[in-house]
Amino acid sequence: MIPLLAIAAWSGTGKTTLLKKLIPLLNERGIRPGLIKHTHHDVDVDKPGKDSYELRKAGADQTIVANKNRWALMTETPEQEELDLHWLASRMDSSSLHLILVEGFKHEEIPKILLYRAGLTHSVDELKIDRNVIAISSDVPLPNVSLPVLDINSPIQIADFIADWLKK
Repeated sequence: MIPLLAIAAWSGTGKTTLLKKLIPLLNERGIRPGLIKHTHHDVDVDKPGKDSYELRKAGADQTIVANKNRWALMTETPEQEELDLHWLASRMDSSSLHLILVEGFKHEEIPKILLYRAGLTHSVDELKIDRNVIAISSDVPLPNVSLPVLDINSPIQIADFIADWLKK
């Protein structure tokens, strides 16, 4: 199974911004990451009017749209109440990945790096540090934390930490 690593934080902390910088840095280190992003918004990668959209809307439970550059599998899941992160991860090609980064799914029992920024609506005391948290990435020192504290503004430091973590 491919290791999963969540980047978890409150909305507005910069999860996506950090991941956009982190992914190329991991690639530079020879680490091929996949990504699973949870969203509360309705997602549709297809476009109304396109044949694939019309065929899916006609009742196909699963649709693959493919060309020589990429493919996407769309699966209709209206009867599913909760997403199963491990099932989603099992859909990824384990032969081509070293790591699956996860944005969201903060309540899952997987390793996590928590992000914290001072000045947001939450205080550092509200961080949910549990046994799955392997580090905290912050823009302020966190002297009372026994975990590694990484500089949220240094994606290179975070990429190095992840590379070391993967070796263990």
